[in-house]
Amino acid sequence: MKKSNILFSSMIAMALTIGFSSCGGGGTETKTEAVAEQTVIEEPAKPAENPHALGEKIFNEKCIVCHQANGQGIPGAFPSLLGSDFLKNNRLGAVSQVLNGTPGGSVINGVKYSAPMPPQVDTKEEAVAVINYVANHFGNDFGMITVEDVKDVVINPRTP
Repeated sequence: MKKSNILFSSMIAMALTIGFSSCGGGGTETKTEAVAEQTVIEEPAKPAENPHALGEKIFNEKCIVCHQANGQGIPGAFPSLLGSDFLKNNRLGAVSQVLNGTPGGSVINGVKYSAPMPPQVDTKEEAVAVINYVANHFGNDFGMITVEDVKDVVINPRTP
């Protein structure tokens, strides 16, 4: 008996499903459907993207090995970015440095670092992004620069 009740219930459910799905007005559009098609639903505003996302990505891919995850560098070998006088006072020089490298090393906070720094990025946009990132992280609060600010920075030709 139970099997026949289940079979009968299944057949009724299938018949109702077919019956209801075949209803629908024979292809004529109702007023509600027409209005629904014309209604534009605006998506909620997305939160502002992280302005330092590209700079952080570049830092993590290229700079972290020498300057370390905390920006403190390696004493005697690679300069700390924390409170860097060069970064704070010579942002255009810093942009040029990540674009062109520094073959003879540099002096940061009065300490001479003789290890050369090879070019790290290829575009001014990338250079500005990474400099803005380090200038505003690791306890630094040096403000932002724009690509327009560095329009006169020269990108030296790369040798293969």
